[in-house]
Amino acid sequence: MATYLLIDFGSTFTKLTAVDSSIGDVIGSASHFTTVDTDITEGYQNALNQLYHNIGHHISFDHTIACSSAAGGLKMAAIGLVQELTVEAAKRVCLGAGAKVDLVFSHHLTNAEVASITKQKIDIILLAGGADGGNTECVLYNARKLGEAEIVIPIVYAGNKSCQDDIADIFTHYGIDGYMCENVMPKVNVLNIKSARDQIREIFLKKIIVAKGIKKIESQIDQVVLPTPEAVLRASELLAKGYLHESGLGDIVLVDIGGATTDMYSMCNATNRSDVILHGLEEPFAKRTVEGDLGMRYSAPGIIKSLSREEIEFINQDKGVDIVEAVQYRYDHVSTIPEDERDEFIDQLLAEMCAYQAMQRHVGRIEEVLTPMGKVYNQVGKDLSEVAYVIGTGGVIIKSKKAREILVKTTNVLHSHLELRPTNPEFLIDKLYILAAMGLLSQHEPALALQIMKKHLMTV
Repeated sequence: MATYLLIDFGSTFTKLTAVDSSIGDVIGSASHFTTVDTDITEGYQNALNQLYHNIGHHISFDHTIACSSAAGGLKMAAIGLVQELTVEAAKRVCLGAGAKVDLVFSHHLTNAEVASITKQKIDIILLAGGADGGNTECVLYNARKLGEAEIVIPIVYAGNKSCQDDIADIFTHYGIDGYMCENVMPKVNVLNIKSARDQIREIFLKKIIVAKGIKKIESQIDQVVLPTPEAVLRASELLAKGYLHESGLGDIVLVDIGGATTDMYSMCNATNRSDVILHGLEEPFAKRTVEGDLGMRYSAPGIIKSLSREEIEFINQDKGVDIVEAVQYRYDHVSTIPEDERDEFIDQLLAEMCAYQAMQRHVGRIEEVLTPMGKVYNQVGKDLSEVAYVIGTGGVIIKSKKAREILVKTTNVLHSHLELRPTNPEFLIDKLYILAAMGLLSQHEPALALQIMKKHLMTV
């Protein structure tokens, strides 16, 4: 039996969860604003003091494990050949590794695109392109372009295996910090993410956490093992599939609305129907998308940018708020928390907009086509219509008095025949904010992590 201190260094808050495996449950939790701009240990220590105040100073921990999305999380650039194929494959690898994809490029890189990689402080570049035995010219050009620009960012090559030797020579010639992986798309429309995802995680653990100041706290914890989004992804997959004799919940969707991003996770097969023709890149069972322009604080202006002038005017009149002013205030004061009913109302409104738009970008679509042989249904993306549960996490959902209304926005509220949104799910919330912590715990005791999640997810 063991005690665990599970830490999530988030972009906005550092969250601590204590678990005692001898009683099989959470024994306490605490959080504090993340102080990454000064010294990340300050926020951690404040949260730890709060935790000890709640559970008693006599508790000692056998394992102290952390995940992190502090300082903007793991920021990546995905470079591929064709936008709809290798670029999309590279992007999915980044997302599956718990990264935020800040830049996406296709075909031959331009000088401006290379410059933007440095300007946006990208942590890792994923360079892909071409199925095995296919195009080699483009990826070789892009590798040289990055070398000539004296890029010092780690570059993971996961493209056409036919030119791996040439890519390695380019990396050596220009002194690039380069890594070789299996092709992310070895065959057209076939996805292969494990090799590149594992390499990205290794770079994150060895290098990126140092650059983000988290190494300062290394003496106080055992290790930072995952980017936070990957910890949540692992918890979600465990919750859906189950473990050994402990059953899971079946097909689920998870929406995580944070200060900087809105992450959407779906755990299900691409479709359960036999009357559809699937198009586009292969869909994974465990899928994550992240919207870097949809968030409650750092990315709140992106919500406004997604609206037309007419929609903004309608919201202002219908809701009686100046939505632009409200968003700007939250962007300028990222640590602010609602102080009255009006603040709560505005945060609720923004959260509902984040949930709706993030699902719109995540979900698959279907169209009916008439052919001489009769009706044919073409599907792109995942069919979430039969998902059993929609689960909400993130501060705004957990603290909302109307969490259900936020989660409902992920469903087919407009009765669209095109978007394959959940139609009649049950709604749960991660009230104790433990999903990332359970993703960490699952690396040691998956059955216990699953039992705790099933016990503490609350119906709304």
